[in-house]
Amino acid sequence: MGCCTGRCSLICLCALQLLSALERQIFDFLGFQWAPILGNFLHIIVVILGLFGTIQYRPRYIMVYTVWTALWVTWNVFIICFYLEVGGLSKDTDLMTFNISVHRSWWREHGPGCERRVLPPSAHGMMDDYTYVSVTGCVINFQYLEVIHSAVQILLSLVGFVYACYVISISMEEEDTFDFIGGLDTHSYYQDHVELKPVKPSPTFGACAVLCCAELCYGRNYGPMKNMEGEDTVRDSLVNLRTIAGFYEDTQSI
Repeated sequence: MGCCTGRCSLICLCALQLLSALERQIFDFLGFQWAPILGNFLHIIVVILGLFGTIQYRPRYIMVYTVWTALWVTWNVFIICFYLEVGGLSKDTDLMTFNISVHRSWWREHGPGCERRVLPPSAHGMMDDYTYVSVTGCVINFQYLEVIHSAVQILLSLVGFVYACYVISISMEEEDTFDFIGGLDTHSYYQDHVELKPVKPSPTFGACAVLCCAELCYGRNYGPMKNMEGEDTVRDSLVNLRTIAGFYEDTQSI
């Protein structure tokens, strides 16, 4: 009962992780955040693998999910430090885009309550079509939204790590118990307990036909037949025919 409860809880956690990862992946795509996009993609694959292993009783898949969960927690801790500018990190760098573009988090311009205004440049010597984006009135800054997303991922991953370890331990105990009683060694168990017996072949159609014809011929058409000494030849003939029919059955079975 406990194993079922642990499995069900882990399945629910994996489903929540999938939903949260898909939601985060969408907004990272909108903000062209290539490093988080790659991390979310790998996370979705491993969570699906862990979900499959939990449903199909595959402890090795759950072990892969457990190892990845530890790495995923580390990655989200790094993202929190990046947006909070801990340890010399700066949220204004192009680290999340692999220095390919100058895009920032999508929440920077589209956060709750944010008003986005496009302004022409005030400095001289810049391109005429180059514009600035002014964002005002945000209820919460974008870096805190990113921190909240990462904190949710860490919380789900830690709980999933605990339940995954629990499910793995339960599965290992069940496998050890099953091996102890010889449950997995089905081939040797079958050989030790199944006794091979010779199979007696059933009468074939040809043998039955020969016997029926002989009985009809000798018993009905000609009546009792005797030889010179007065012995009954019908019985001897039927015995001989049955012997021939038995030989015919043996040849057919071979």
